[in-house]
Amino acid sequence: MALSLAPTVAVITLGCDKNTVDSERYLGDLIGHGAVQVSDPADAEIVIVNTCGFIDAAKQESIDTIIAAAKLKEQGGVQTVIAVGCMVQRHEDELREALPEVDLFLGSANTEQLIPQLIERGLLGPADDLHPGVRTYSGGSPHVRYLKLSEGCDHGCAFCAIPLMRGKHRSFALDDVVREAQLLEMQGAREVNLVAQDLAHYGRDRRDGTGLPEALEALVRETSIPWIRLMYLYSAGITPRLLEVIAREARILRYLDMPMQHAADSVLQRMRRPERKKTIREKVARYREAVPGVAIRTTCIVGFPGETDSDFRELMEFLEEIRFERVGAFTYSAQDGTHAATMVDDVPESVKRERLEALTELQRAITDERYEERIGAQAQALAAGGRVARLPWQADDIDGLTTLDVDAPAGAVLSVVVESAEDYDFTARVTGTVLGAPGPVAAPARSRALPMAGGGSMGAFGR
Repeated sequence: MALSLAPTVAVITLGCDKNTVDSERYLGDLIGHGAVQVSDPADAEIVIVNTCGFIDAAKQESIDTIIAAAKLKEQGGVQTVIAVGCMVQRHEDELREALPEVDLFLGSANTEQLIPQLIERGLLGPADDLHPGVRTYSGGSPHVRYLKLSEGCDHGCAFCAIPLMRGKHRSFALDDVVREAQLLEMQGAREVNLVAQDLAHYGRDRRDGTGLPEALEALVRETSIPWIRLMYLYSAGITPRLLEVIAREARILRYLDMPMQHAADSVLQRMRRPERKKTIREKVARYREAVPGVAIRTTCIVGFPGETDSDFRELMEFLEEIRFERVGAFTYSAQDGTHAATMVDDVPESVKRERLEALTELQRAITDERYEERIGAQAQALAAGGRVARLPWQADDIDGLTTLDVDAPAGAVLSVVVESAEDYDFTARVTGTVLGAPGPVAAPARSRALPMAGGGSMGAFGR
């Protein structure tokens, strides 16, 4: 059945914020070809599900979402259902057999075929040439956006299927990264979170002398985005030069998201992680010395094959010693095609859950102590609307919220004094406004070239 000349489209994003970036790019291309974005899939003619295949729970959520979209198609409103992304990359044949009602499957390595396939099927029309960084805001907080600097991963961690889904590491050209950041700024971004499978690896494959420090300097120089946050950095790539840039540039938040995964050397070795406990200890000390006030977040996996009670105690003792501001913890689950999937999963699920609960309780107490140290501090806060905001050491959606004493418009950057902390949240008193809320400025959807902000001006916003 032919669709309207301006088909309505809904993109459902599952999984990580790197998928969010991909979905916004799909939307930018779709709108450039005449589609109209709608937020409710029931109102769409085309529904695209951007899947996640990282862990079993994410796979099930992806399958359930695809089935829900297919039911909308059966009811007659939705006419085309498309599944794309990581889970499709890993399980396309099984999905095709199990879900014949889905019209198109595209794995993460083939999503550049999305628009050509829709045009070929008569679902989209031609469009003007699009700028390669064009993206359309897809939901959430319009002043908080994500910018992907590279795709894929060269690390060989035993438990991770990301290289199988996303391929080898490929860094995007710095000029394209900067132009995309400028687009996000024009769309009202006040915080841009830099993401990749390993952000610290940025630029190594391009062999042109550009790495993450140079990318940060370019973003500071060529945009006026007030908050730039770094997410997903392997510790091996956090160099003295990178720390010097973070410490020097006030608009780069003093926040490092550094996945550790474990602290027992025997487990780290089986995980095929690049570092050992001694090195992690030394590097954390170096980070805190080089960047005073830095907040460090890490992640841990409990119940990895062969993890003994002694290994787990070693992890807990290390967390008590290092006192990270935040820790994200997960129980191990085998991923098809990974080295770890060939190991005997010898830790019972009940033990995994007990260890996860014990680690979570320990870290909650540590975070309480770390956050108590922040009380009385003067800081900036990014308002989310009303009396809700976040402080620089609270990443979007994962590190808690801050309650203000007055209402503030979403996107405003405020001066505050931290007054109290409880669990993962703060209260703060507003003492001034650094930047008011961004106005309704939108980037041209079909622009081939974006203007350079240059010279650290406030670009579209003014001071």
